Amino acid sequence: MKRRAFITLLGGAAAWPLAAQAQQPASTVRRIGLLLPGNTRTTAVRGQLEAFRKGLKEYGWAEGQNIIVEYSFAEGREDALPAIAAELARLWLDVMVAEGTAAIQAAKTVTQTVPIVMATSADPVGTGLVANLNRPGGNITGLSLQTAELSGKRLQLLTEIIPGLARVAVLSNPLNPSIAVEQTKAAAQALGIETHVVEVQAPDKFESAFAAVTAAHAGALMLLPDYGGTRL
Repeated sequence: MKRRAFITLLGGAAAWPLAAQAQQPASTVRRIGLLLPGNTRTTAVRGQLEAFRKGLKEYGWAEGQNIIVEYSFAEGREDALPAIAAELARLWLDVMVAEGTAAIQAAKTVTQTVPIVMATSADPVGTGLVANLNRPGGNITGLSLQTAELSGKRLQLLTEIIPGLARVAVLSNPLNPSIAVEQTKAAAQALGIETHVVEVQAPDKFESAFAAVTAAHAGALMLLPDYGGTRL
């Protein structure tokens, strides 16, 4: 995820309490819950946190002054997200920010009243997070990357780069409900390309996954974006 996009999104999240600020005492301290699938040991997450704080600061919000941020990390374990989201929901949050479809789904399950900002979601409509993009309804808003709809375009670009491309290996995380495997297969079939899907669920599985890709004798490798702990 590009840092600028993250700043823009979370700057928007910070703007939510600003709208009500005129009706609140000057001493009011807001509480934000931040739910991330990864951990602070990764460069990606550190960059997100830096952008998060910078975006808030640009809107006049600073930790220890007028906001409290409750940080929660799943450490790459997407199965832990529901319990972590439930803990956050008990903290009387003003807003919850979640990254990735699995985290957003967990947040949606535990609260229908606290505003939820989705930092990234590949297909919020297809995964049932929102009713539609123009009028999402409920308590969720945020950013969609529409990953599924781009599958055909990515494959088309591969065929232009590699004339005569017949087989593509597709690396995906089966634990991520937003991964567009079926859309990719359908797009490949329409282009006359065979797909070989290789699943990887954790960082320590990459070596065996790439070995499987090599064994498949594919002419190209397609990485489906994973906004969760595995970080494909």
